[in-house]
Amino acid sequence: MLNYKIGIASDHAGYNLRQEVIAWLKKQGAIVTDYGCPSTESCDYPDFAHPMAASVEEGVNDMGIAICSTGNGICMTANHHQGIRAALCWDEQIARLARQHNNANVLCLPASFVSVEKALQIVEVFFASEFEGGRHERRVNKIPVR
Repeated sequence: MLNYKIGIASDHAGYNLRQEVIAWLKKQGAIVTDYGCPSTESCDYPDFAHPMAASVEEGVNDMGIAICSTGNGICMTANHHQGIRAALCWDEQIARLARQHNNANVLCLPASFVSVEKALQIVEVFFASEFEGGRHERRVNKIPVR
C-alpha cells in the first residue's frame, strides 16, 4: 500500500505511460494528482513539470513523477524548483539508489526508452525505498537550495 500523495506530469511523449503509471499508483492506494498534459498532441513539458514540481515544493504532494521522451527535459525543469531532487531513472537499481543515497523526491522516467512493465517496476522500487541518511544526508545537505 502506497501512503503517498503523488503529483504526476508528462508531455505528449509521456502521455500513454503516464496513464499506465496513474492507474497502477491508484491500485496501490496512492492519492494521485495529474498535472497533465491532456493528450498525445505536441506540447511543451515545462508547462506541466512546473505545476507538478511546485506541488511537491509547497508540500501539497509528498513526491512527484515526471515523464517525457528521454526524461531529461522534464527532469531539468523540475530540478529548478527549491527543494526538488528529481532523478532520471531507467532501471530499478538507479531508482533505489536515487531514494537511498540522494533522497530524490521526484522520479523522472524516459518514456521512449522503457517499457510500461519496466517503468512500473521502477516506480514500485522508487516508492518502496527510503533515504538512508548518515553520510548521504551530509552530501544531500550540500545541494544548494535557492
